[in-house]
Amino acid sequence: MEENIINIVEGFPPPTSAIVAVAITGTRKSKYNVKWALEKFVPEGEVCFKLLHVRPLITRIPTPMGNFIPISQVRDDVAAAFRKEVEWQATDKLLPYKMMCTKKKVQVEIVQIESDDVVTAISLEISKCKINKLVIGASSRTIFSRARTLSSKISECCPSFCAVYAVSKGKLLSLRPSDSETNRSITDDSSDRSCSTNNSSSRTSSLQTEWTDKGSTGSYAHFRSASLPVQRFQALSTVNQNLLHKRMPSSGITHPKNLYPHIEDEGNGSSSCPGGSDVNDRINEASSFTSFVTDNPSWDQCSTSDIPRETSENQDNVNFELEKLRTELRHIRGMYVMAQSEAIDTSMKLNDLQKRRLEEGIKLKHISFKEEEAKELARHEKDKYEAAKREADYVKECAEREAAERKEAEIKASHEAKEKEKLENALTGSVHQYQKFTWEEIVFATSSFSENLKIGMGAYGTVYKCSFHHTTAAAKILHSKEASRTKQFQQELEILSKTRHPHLLILLGACPERGCLVYEFMENGSLEDRLLRKNNTPPLPWFERYRIAWEVASALVFLHNSKPKPIIHRDLKPANILLDRNNVSKIGDIGLSTVLHSDSSSATYKDTALVGTLCYIDPEYQRTGLVSPKSDVYAFGMVILQLLTAKPALAITYMVEIAMDEDRLIEVLDPEAGGWPIEETRDLALMALRCTELRRRDRPDLQDQVLPVLEKLKEVADSARDMASVAKPPPPNHFICPILKEVMCEPCVAADGYSYDRKAIEAWLEENHKSPMTNLPLPHNNLIPNYTLLSAIVEWKSGKD
Repeated sequence: MEENIINIVEGFPPPTSAIVAVAITGTRKSKYNVKWALEKFVPEGEVCFKLLHVRPLITRIPTPMGNFIPISQVRDDVAAAFRKEVEWQATDKLLPYKMMCTKKKVQVEIVQIESDDVVTAISLEISKCKINKLVIGASSRTIFSRARTLSSKISECCPSFCAVYAVSKGKLLSLRPSDSETNRSITDDSSDRSCSTNNSSSRTSSLQTEWTDKGSTGSYAHFRSASLPVQRFQALSTVNQNLLHKRMPSSGITHPKNLYPHIEDEGNGSSSCPGGSDVNDRINEASSFTSFVTDNPSWDQCSTSDIPRETSENQDNVNFELEKLRTELRHIRGMYVMAQSEAIDTSMKLNDLQKRRLEEGIKLKHISFKEEEAKELARHEKDKYEAAKREADYVKECAEREAAERKEAEIKASHEAKEKEKLENALTGSVHQYQKFTWEEIVFATSSFSENLKIGMGAYGTVYKCSFHHTTAAAKILHSKEASRTKQFQQELEILSKTRHPHLLILLGACPERGCLVYEFMENGSLEDRLLRKNNTPPLPWFERYRIAWEVASALVFLHNSKPKPIIHRDLKPANILLDRNNVSKIGDIGLSTVLHSDSSSATYKDTALVGTLCYIDPEYQRTGLVSPKSDVYAFGMVILQLLTAKPALAITYMVEIAMDEDRLIEVLDPEAGGWPIEETRDLALMALRCTELRRRDRPDLQDQVLPVLEKLKEVADSARDMASVAKPPPPNHFICPILKEVMCEPCVAADGYSYDRKAIEAWLEENHKSPMTNLPLPHNNLIPNYTLLSAIVEWKSGKD
């Protein structure tokens, strides 16, 4: 219907081929503009579409911090990349509109214009591409506004050969025809008015009826002329002023300016924004003027009879302007009818919305009631679930408690059964807790008693390092040919096979036929080797010596309280105290031990054969031949004195006594052990001197008097050891790789004379040919191993561990 009205008003068919430009902003409203243009121009013939999009000039570029910097301060490649990104985003945003045209099988082109002046940019593009028609978006709320909107500015500034269509939500609001369409319309209108001037009133009423029947939004826009209402009435004012004032000074006809004062105000731009009362006043004025023109034929008669025939041309101009005024009146009446229709529709919609609001309110109350019921039911179900969960937890807890009690009872019964079995075996002596080896196995394990595997030699046998079933051990071969029947061998085998303690040497097995005993292997050798620094072994720190003294004392207390008969070692000395890889001490060589016949640890045993090592033998035992647990206390005191001084046992008691009396204990202490705590060390030395008293009754009890003191000293030693492990000294600077900033594993000397870790410098040379330290070119990439530095690093690491 819109096409028919346009064809009727314009008086000529649309062109078969044209370029239609649609201004796109990228918002959802642009979709309606494109859709309207496709429905309007595609059926008219071959059409080429151009989608115009004006984006602002790029003057700033954002940074990752969120601020902006001028484009003149960035590099050209960065600016070009940002421009390309903006253009790509705009193209992606315009792609849906291009797809709309593609679906209609219309040739379409997207034109992006970069400018801050939208009106000038669009005008230049229309002039450049000779665009026939331009479709722009407009707002229906600004139809009565006197302010110059963007759409009106574009209409005014566009070239005259281009027709401008203003569309809002898929409906045409206004049309500014091109020059060719305007000339054609003026020619057709002049011919119509020259044929029938007297029938203007009938045309007015018929067109008014047609406007009332139409009632569709936007159709009245096709009757608007190319110029603004201000230009129309200014032209009419000029013509009437020349004719009426010169020819009919006393006719008494009101000037058109007086009939339409609001139009002059609109041209001057002095009125306020249009409202409902303003529109009604204008419509009433326009209606009164139309009635005056149509109901008073004397207006035409007066205007035609008094004007001479020679001014017929001026009369035609007057009639032409009057016809324009009538058209404008019909336009205002159509707007009034449309406003009434929209008001009725709005009132009906409002009533519907109120009705729906009441219905939704009732539904909301019903839903709220159902929600409360559901919440109440949920609370009830939750309470039932909580009660069931509590009951299940209680049942589970009872079951777990019963299972734990049953398991504990089973463990207790099993433990009691094992203890009973051990007691029975101890009483009967029928079970030997050691593995029996054949002589061939002993020979194979020691590589036929190779000298390279010999680790020690004593008065009663030689010790070899060997391996049984991938386990490192120490095999002791006794010298005597009848060793299997000697009292010492049988006694050591019996004691070690039935006795277990963390600080007693473990017997792994034996070959009774050849008198061979197999012990666990102790990596760090004997305490004597470590104190006297044999084989360049590292010294023991003082806190390790405190701990060793406590461990030896606890093992002696265990032997003295052994059941069913106490055991006396009789040969306690640093050479018989062995250290494992963690410097944990264990007492070995129990072959000379004596089993007392009484179950009391204070009992004595008469032995006429003097056994043991000089300087460690109890003086009272030497004089009387009576051996008791206090004999081991004397030897233990000698061991403590050697732990403090790291000196041979000969005359060590006298030396320490003199130093204590003269307050020179620090001078006799082993300086290799570190910073000794003076007060604790003094207490330990006093206790050692008490243990080495000549008379047995003057020596302290090992369990009640010595062991508690050693336990306190062990706590001090443990604290010192923890602090020493935390405060490790940093490595020397020349151990650090300049690239990795870590201790080097394989130091090598590069061409610049600096040492680097091999892997680090090789990775560096793959990408660089300059020195990491001097930043100067390297003459070659050869690397020389630094064995001296490597040896120092290995030694430092071993001391650190």
